[in-house]
Amino acid sequence: MMSKISRRRFMTITAAACGTAVFGRFATALPLTEWRGTALGASASIRLRHPESSRVVEAVRSEIERLENIFSLYRADSQLSKLNQNRHLDHGAFELLELLGLCGSLNAATGGRFDPSVQPLWMLYAETYSAGSAPTRGQIDETLRCVGWSHVVVDNGAVSFARPGMALTLNGIAQGFIADKIVGLLHAEGLRDVLVETGEFRALGGHPDGGGWPVTLRGSAGNLADRRLQLEDMALATSAVSGTVFDREALVGHILDPVTGQPAPARWSHVSVVAPSAAVADGLSTAMCLMPAEEIEKVVAAFANVRAIYA
Repeated sequence: MMSKISRRRFMTITAAACGTAVFGRFATALPLTEWRGTALGASASIRLRHPESSRVVEAVRSEIERLENIFSLYRADSQLSKLNQNRHLDHGAFELLELLGLCGSLNAATGGRFDPSVQPLWMLYAETYSAGSAPTRGQIDETLRCVGWSHVVVDNGAVSFARPGMALTLNGIAQGFIADKIVGLLHAEGLRDVLVETGEFRALGGHPDGGGWPVTLRGSAGNLADRRLQLEDMALATSAVSGTVFDREALVGHILDPVTGQPAPARWSHVSVVAPSAAVADGLSTAMCLMPAEEIEKVVAAFANVRAIYA
């Protein structure tokens, strides 16, 4: 399990709607304000018409920055980085504790396939392939001793690891979580008809011209037909085994099975999940890349208003 860096090639927003936030009651009275940036390394964007658009955009930027300082693996002073370095965090931010709680629920719902403690395994694959070889079975088995959600301990606001060598990555869920938090912020401002993008998509309301936001899931290399969806008060996340690869031949994908230690099989070109929460869609789409169809449908049946699209 890991981040989904190249998902954009599988998703597009039609009718110039990608990453936009347009508020219908101001549509003809105010100019369009656009902001583009990043969230945990993924592109993020928002466009809006609002009488205080600069203030709203600044609030979104500040929220992304605040959450990056909690979840980023690439900021040495983030809470996640400090936890990984020290194996203990005395006072986790509320959002970190909230997201870890959700991770626990998704871990249970997916039979352990969603597991942010897979980070040591991911590092093993990255380091060995960078050195020109694949990890051995012995290396994988040894690293799996450092993997397991049951060894992540959350107690009275503190977070710690029960085994040495453990580390977490939240790249398979935090982008969706950030999208949910931004939507919550905009909803508190009284905004509607918004589409937020932070690497994942989350719609607050629908399109200002009516209906949902039109989303196209692109087929793979012309072999799969495009699928068109309408997002309204829902989120969409997509994972692809080949989105990032470890080897030069592009055969070893970045989504790793925390149970077996092996890369996800090339069973699906991509897995997309539509759900009320972008964080849930994000986590499930990652885990489902490791599952056959019958397991995917079993997981879907355990959630309300969740749909999986895989091919």
